[in-house]
Amino acid sequence: MFGLLQVTEVQSAYASVLLAAGLALVLPLLLDPRNNVHRGLLFAIAIALSLRYIWWRGSETLAPAGLTWDCLFSWGFLLLEAAAVLSSMSSFVILARTRSRSEEVDRHQRWWEPEAAPRVAILIATYNEDLSVLERTIVGAEASDHPNCEVVVLDDGRRDWLRDYCQTRGTRYLRRPDNKGSKAGNINHALGVLAADPEPPQFIAVLDADFVPHRGFIPRALALFHDGKVGLVQTPQHFFNPDPIQHNLGLSRSYPDEQRFFFDHLQPSRDAWGIAFCCGTSSVIRWEAVQAAGGFPTDSITEDFLLTLSLQEAGFRTVYLNEPLTEGLAPEGLKEYVTQRSRWCLGLMQIARGRLGPLTRNGLRLRDRWSVIDSVFYWLTTFSFRLAAMTFPLLFWFFNVTVVDASVPDVIRYFGPYIVWILFVLNFISSGMVVPIVNDVGQLLGAIPIVRAAVTGLIKPKGHPFSVTAKGGDRTRVVVQWRLMMPFLVLTVLTLIGLLIGILSDRFAYNDAGDGKVIILFWTLYNLVILGVTLAVCVELPRVERHFADQPERVVISVDGALKRVWMTDLTQQSARIRGLALVAGHALEIKIRGVGVMPATVIEGTGDGGVLSLSMQPDQYDALLRRLYAEGNVPSVTSTRLGGILGDGLVRLVRR
Repeated sequence: MFGLLQVTEVQSAYASVLLAAGLALVLPLLLDPRNNVHRGLLFAIAIALSLRYIWWRGSETLAPAGLTWDCLFSWGFLLLEAAAVLSSMSSFVILARTRSRSEEVDRHQRWWEPEAAPRVAILIATYNEDLSVLERTIVGAEASDHPNCEVVVLDDGRRDWLRDYCQTRGTRYLRRPDNKGSKAGNINHALGVLAADPEPPQFIAVLDADFVPHRGFIPRALALFHDGKVGLVQTPQHFFNPDPIQHNLGLSRSYPDEQRFFFDHLQPSRDAWGIAFCCGTSSVIRWEAVQAAGGFPTDSITEDFLLTLSLQEAGFRTVYLNEPLTEGLAPEGLKEYVTQRSRWCLGLMQIARGRLGPLTRNGLRLRDRWSVIDSVFYWLTTFSFRLAAMTFPLLFWFFNVTVVDASVPDVIRYFGPYIVWILFVLNFISSGMVVPIVNDVGQLLGAIPIVRAAVTGLIKPKGHPFSVTAKGGDRTRVVVQWRLMMPFLVLTVLTLIGLLIGILSDRFAYNDAGDGKVIILFWTLYNLVILGVTLAVCVELPRVERHFADQPERVVISVDGALKRVWMTDLTQQSARIRGLALVAGHALEIKIRGVGVMPATVIEGTGDGGVLSLSMQPDQYDALLRRLYAEGNVPSVTSTRLGGILGDGLVRLVRR
């Protein structure tokens, strides 16, 4: 009889998971991810399942109260998990709505007519970037379709060569005597200079040194300023190169960059609630609004988010235009990747502790306070819980400490529907961007410095220097990031030792753990997979310049007086690869490239079926090439995923290592 009840209990548990999985297969055929009613229903169920799961965890899986290690770690892990679930539920509420402003832009194009087009100053903030990075941003900004733009380079590196380059182009160049206030201080200095002009701009656009605006960036963003209360328009950041996770795992074509979910889905949802925020680059700001806010705030190293709060307090809204209008350079190395995210975390904690914090008396709305609290919870809970999930199983293997005391049927019944449903809903609204393991690796990589930054920022919010994210440089060698890898390598070794001890030794917990051993075994094996992938990401592979949007095209070359039509398969700022004609290194020829013109070229490498050419261009041709590569056409980011593509690319990466 007891055995029959156990079988029935297991069947019931599996039935709940199968129901969730079945709905996940059917509902995409019936629902629209852009419909807010449909989204609200799906996320309401997600919140209900989250509450059901965490109630079960708190009521049935904890060690008995007492002065024991089981009690301490069991309750400690629950508190971390509950905080992470609470953060997720806040995100679910935000994601339950979404908004697109493209039709509004179409309706209000050139709203200022018949008056003259408003004057726009495009500010390019730079510190230590190379000319190869800066020149494409400057050329792209100068190519704007808006008829009344001025490009202004703000050089905090005080470099004479950059001043001379701007002078040859007729581009306005500004420098200041110090670097006080970092990027925000640099922009504020420029605002002071512009205010003294005979005709100050009516709008400013802010670009990082590595972000190239497309021709339509300014006119599309300006359309939303038809509403006089709009102080800032933020647009998404797209990237023409893979981030370190994409690149080092070989997923550049099948898995999106780490920021895609935020820019393509979370920001439009925040906009629907009226809490979209400035992300620095790729934004346009009303001059009147930034003056009313007192310029760019310098109280936080993430001045962009704080600017949104300052504008809101001054009576101006931030809105989000989810159109791919700029593309830039993602962090190319893991150190830069982690540094950037740690800086974001630290800056957010500074905001939370500052004058415009959620618990401070100020002019912010309730929803603005929620916005800050939601962001604080994300940085505080997501990464600390990820570290706990990786380390707490070791307590079982080495010290026989039970963190989660549950049976397999109960885990399947409560955790199964919860995780299946959440993965379904998040992937339904985002075209498959939330991929287990890869997503976990992205969180784990920066978890240690991010948790450190979160705690430091809350305890000591002031006195932290601004860390610049390095861009460009030599990326042609394999580099093992030993310092970043070491904690994960140690954790991998400890996990393997603990697992072997638990399985092989009669003295340790595995043999008398009952049903819990299956749970802890699965948990440990999953962690080992995550750690293995994380270690692989820490081996940085060589990079060569390649534009995501490259498509093979037919071109004409002139070789020894004869015209030949061949395929061009790669095009960069200095070179092109062609196929369809055997070439020998050192051979001189001419090539005609669409939109650029006819230019001399030299074969620098023969490839059997073609060759790699070094291009010799006139300055105007080079500008045209930069515009073609970075300022025209569609942005190249991966915006949806296919599981088959991810598995295939991952397998190729594994075989080639």
